[in-house]
Amino acid sequence: MDRNVLRLAASLPLFAAGVSGRYLGWSPPRLFIVLLLISYLIVGYDVILGAFFNIARLRLLDERFLMTVASAGAMIIGAYPEGSAVMIFYVIGEVFETRAVERARASIYDLMDLQQDYANLETDGDVVSVRPETVSVGDIIVVKPGERIPLDGEVIEGWTSLDMSALTGESAPRGTGPWNTVLSGSVNLTGMMRVRVTAIHSESTAMKVMDLVEEAASKKAHTERFITRFSRYYTPAVVVSAVMLAVVPTLITGQWEVWLYRALTFLVVSCPCALVLSVPMAFFGGIGRASRAGIMIKGGNYIEVLAQADTAVFDKTGTLTEGRFSVDSVYAAGADEEYILEMAAKAELYSDHPISEAVRTAYGKRIDPDEVRHMEDISGKGIIADVNGITVYVGNSSLMSGIGIDTIREGAEGTYVHVAADRRYAGYMIVTDTVRSGSAEAVSELRAAGINRITMLTGDNPAVGRAVGDAVGIEDVRAGLLPDGKVRELEAVMGGSAGGTVFIGDGINDAPSLMRADAGIAMGAGGAAAAVEAADVVIMDDNPRKIASSVRISRKTMRIVRGNVVFILAVKFSVLALAMFGIAGMWAAVFADVGVSIMALANSARVLGMKDI
Repeated sequence: MDRNVLRLAASLPLFAAGVSGRYLGWSPPRLFIVLLLISYLIVGYDVILGAFFNIARLRLLDERFLMTVASAGAMIIGAYPEGSAVMIFYVIGEVFETRAVERARASIYDLMDLQQDYANLETDGDVVSVRPETVSVGDIIVVKPGERIPLDGEVIEGWTSLDMSALTGESAPRGTGPWNTVLSGSVNLTGMMRVRVTAIHSESTAMKVMDLVEEAASKKAHTERFITRFSRYYTPAVVVSAVMLAVVPTLITGQWEVWLYRALTFLVVSCPCALVLSVPMAFFGGIGRASRAGIMIKGGNYIEVLAQADTAVFDKTGTLTEGRFSVDSVYAAGADEEYILEMAAKAELYSDHPISEAVRTAYGKRIDPDEVRHMEDISGKGIIADVNGITVYVGNSSLMSGIGIDTIREGAEGTYVHVAADRRYAGYMIVTDTVRSGSAEAVSELRAAGINRITMLTGDNPAVGRAVGDAVGIEDVRAGLLPDGKVRELEAVMGGSAGGTVFIGDGINDAPSLMRADAGIAMGAGGAAAAVEAADVVIMDDNPRKIASSVRISRKTMRIVRGNVVFILAVKFSVLALAMFGIAGMWAAVFADVGVSIMALANSARVLGMKDI
């Protein structure tokens, strides 16, 4: 049981007895004063000791110091019930604070259980338990029912259901089988499976999530930093005011006991712990609520940005579309279709671009690396490679125009990949991608959440860009952009934003834009590591509808933060004014400090209970 709860359990009966005897005039009166003093020391001894230790460290003006001075002063002037009550209610406030913070932390630190301590590695026909850090890409591991998947991989044998709730926020199990990708941190519910590892331990999804959690906890929002600075000046100011309230009127009236009591009341009211606790608690709760939905927000500062944003800029490929390409058709001009596929596949041998993978898959034959002697990747245009002594050009119309070849007018059927050999045009392929499920709904929900301006940027041809824009409901489509062009267009869009701009992407070429935007959102499951690293928010399961969820969570969090600040300051300044004139006593001060703190913490915790996200 919490130590504070035990102290309260021992102190409250003594306090109740002491107050009863004191106010009802029971005899002997000194007995009830002793009971109140014992109650005070039981519940507040560590607060008092902490105040003295802080004085030794020259940290005079924290809440422990204020509570000790106020309660001890009340005891000295004979206000025994009030002095004991100050300490009791302060500790009650600490209990509520602990419970509220634990509830918020639970949403985030549940993620710390994502990591499996061992992996069942197949080796020499046997299965041995090893540390996940020792497993390499390409190794085969066995995952039994009830075990957490230790490393990202691809299922090669077995059918099962996975619990991915800790990663994606999805409550329903997801069925999986051969050739499906599985993520570390998921729980295998039903059947045994063999998995080929695709990422080492340090690059696994579970480790990425844990790194993001640690990073989020270290980044304070602007409002949090303001509250810290505010408290730094506010607390000394009210202490000086309390001293003046005790001394100056006493010199005039001689009623030192009256003015000391008012000054002590003033000190209790002035304690800034309600602000210092409730504001970080609200941000922590917002991050925790987002994490339960599979959204990793890397710090409270990004909650502020998302809450104020009025503009969203989308990348197309892999964000609004699936990013899984296939060669739909091949059109020959100066060579046959098989030759076009062969030359393109060999030229693209060392490229990890999704279109390159689609071309190699369509070719379907083994490529001898010795056939490719040189390859140059021209960012945003394509590839130039030496294939068996032939200079092969594979890319978009910009690459072709650079070698003096005019291509046909491109349509909206898909992405056009042109092929030339020794500067002679061979033909082109049409590579298709599909609009991601939920993209249209994501755009609609963003508008409903208050994001009024939405733009799509793409390096694809204008016809394809326009077709995707029409499919998802984006009118402002800017196509044919190289990575640096995306950044320039993003900056142009940001120039017209009144609140802030969010950029959503997934690829390596999106990293500059993700960093340049006021807040960058990356697709975490299929996104490139560079994009996830550069982003401020990561959607763990690539569901685009969760972009709007992150905005709604952030706006609710900021409403709670602002409401807490206004409520706390209004109550405190009102009671401070009343205390100066003797209208509010110590009991009102206790409410203005502890009562307001408890209400503000309870209000901050409301974000954890958000259902409509």
